[in-house]
Amino acid sequence: MNYTIKTHPNPTPETRRAEILANPGFGKYFTDHMLSITWTAGQGWHSPVVEAYGPISLDPACATLHYAQEIFEGMKAYRHADGSIHTFRPAANSARFNRSAKRLAMPEIPEEIFIEALTQLVTADRAWVSTNGEQSLYLRPFMFASEAFLGVRPSNEYKFMVIASPVGSYFAGGIKPVRIWLSSNYTRAVRGGTGSAKCGGNYAAGLAAQIEAKENGCDQVCFIDAIERKWVEELGGMNLYFVMKNGTIVTPPTGGTILEGITRVSIFELAKDMGLNPIERPISIDEWKQSIASGDLLEVFACGTAAVVTPVGRLVWENADGSKGEAGTDQIGDVTLRIRNGLMDVQYGRVKDTRGWMRQLLPA
Repeated sequence: MNYTIKTHPNPTPETRRAEILANPGFGKYFTDHMLSITWTAGQGWHSPVVEAYGPISLDPACATLHYAQEIFEGMKAYRHADGSIHTFRPAANSARFNRSAKRLAMPEIPEEIFIEALTQLVTADRAWVSTNGEQSLYLRPFMFASEAFLGVRPSNEYKFMVIASPVGSYFAGGIKPVRIWLSSNYTRAVRGGTGSAKCGGNYAAGLAAQIEAKENGCDQVCFIDAIERKWVEELGGMNLYFVMKNGTIVTPPTGGTILEGITRVSIFELAKDMGLNPIERPISIDEWKQSIASGDLLEVFACGTAAVVTPVGRLVWENADGSKGEAGTDQIGDVTLRIRNGLMDVQYGRVKDTRGWMRQLLPA
């Protein structure tokens, strides 16, 4: 595609950018540019442009505001020691983006256009890819229905956009065991629904449960299945792994209700290289609690693009009589650290990428 490049007339001053990169937080600041491509029925994808980051204009009847046709992805750009910039498994993100699009009756975007869009934006804002420790540039590709109409049908026009945000640790305190609230009042997804799609509605539906978690002194919420109300599914924004005494590390099967995390499936492969035995099987809340008590469960960790790998310290729940129960430790397990370090070593180019997971966006 032939991009129109509209360089920002007043980019962030170098001194201000340095201040931001010294302590970026997560999702608080954004780079100077954004990218957009339009899709219209009969014409397909067209009019790609990189322009100054800023507000976008929407008609009050814009379809996404009324019918929630919206999907997104989350990925990162990493600066390696030689100055080159890479991203992690973008083809997998592209494939998941298209699965989400198909589920929400939206047009798919070819992989080559998806990855070129990332390259174009990172090229415009390469100065925002930090060299500070383990910081990165979070990339947010998203698509929404942009046609102005009222009527329950797929839109005839869509916008694909990419924005970027320099980020540090997802949790303000850095890597430390988090407390997880077991949600008994809310369900994240059901089979046949949109649980496996990365769409905004799934996250909106989980916010009330996240508020409940915070009110009970927890960092994140854990959802269980909607039918039997006993099987562990995922957290509000991350997948789960359980490190068992018998040498296995267990992750719940996706089954159409769990987001197929890129980090989740990568850990499954990485664990084999480390001599671990990853398996996918159902795990119940009762097993989680009982295996902590028996010592059969050694560690629990959560994983996702934003938080990478985060140790789970305690599971907290409400008993039938209204009292609180909790189980777990406040330790960071050895396997959790090995997995985290092993994954990040690949992402930051500290070890050889034997699986071809890293894609260079820009040379040194």
